[in-house]
Order: sequence, then structure tokens, then C-alpha cells
Amino acid sequence: MAMQKILLPYNFTPLDGRALKFVSETFGPPRDAEVTLLHLYTPPPRVETMDSLVTGKLKGSLAQISQEVAQLEARLEDVRGLLAERGFAPGRVKAVFAPRRKDIAEEIIEQVARGQFDVVVLNRRAGRVTRFFSGSVSQKVLAALSDTTVCVVC
Repeated sequence: MAMQKILLPYNFTPLDGRALKFVSETFGPPRDAEVTLLHLYTPPPRVETMDSLVTGKLKGSLAQISQEVAQLEARLEDVRGLLAERGFAPGRVKAVFAPRRKDIAEEIIEQVARGQFDVVVLNRRAGRVTRFFSGSVSQKVLAALSDTTVCVVC
């Protein structure tokens, strides 16, 4: 059986934990699989200003946001290590920590096209009123992908 390439968008929620468990139990050893964890973050804005009391506070807030982004990147590496502990070869677990430039669904679809993934594992929250108008990420990804297995963990 050929190696399966799995994309797991990960945002540190309890549902992401369920999806991680699903990937570990379904695609874990002894199967031959490569897992890519994907976390997209909103980059902090860059502000070029003269020094003043107000801009000093703004720069302090931006520095704190940048620190939080760095902490998320470290947490994603911890999740990567967790998959290695569960038996995945360390070289077959990748982490993509990238700034978000578009809609999350569009970013996932682009990642699938670039990485030629066989399986995408998504999670889905119970319905919210806003999804009635905007559609969920899982719905958008399901509608856009073909020739790719999409697992939705609830």
C-alpha cells in the first residue's frame, strides 16, 4: 500500500484534539502515513510610527501579540512531537505554521493542491447561526475538492 499523505488543519481546540486522536488511531502505525499539521494565524500588523506615548502602547501590544504567535508555533511543535510519541516516524510528521492570507477554507484547498494530499481531516462544530449565512469551512472544502478523501470529525 502506498504512503498516504494526510493534512490536518489544527487550531488548538478540543475538536482538534478529537481529530488528532482520529488520525492517530486510524492512520497510525503500522500504516505508512505522512501527517502535515496546518495552523494558519492572523499576522500582527506592522506599524511604522514616530515615538509617542500612544504609539509606545501600540508597539507594546503588538510585541505581546507577536509573542503569543511564537507560543502557538511552539505548541504546534508539541503536537507534532505527540504524533511522533504515538508511533509516527518523526520525519513523516510535518508542521506548517503560516500567516493567513485568505479565507481558511481557501487556504486549506490551496495546501491540498500544493501538497497533493490524499486525505484531509477536518472537524465541525455544532451549527451556529452565522454558518447559515457564510457556510462552514468543512462545507467549502468538501465542495471544492475532488479526488481527495475528506474526513469530518464531529
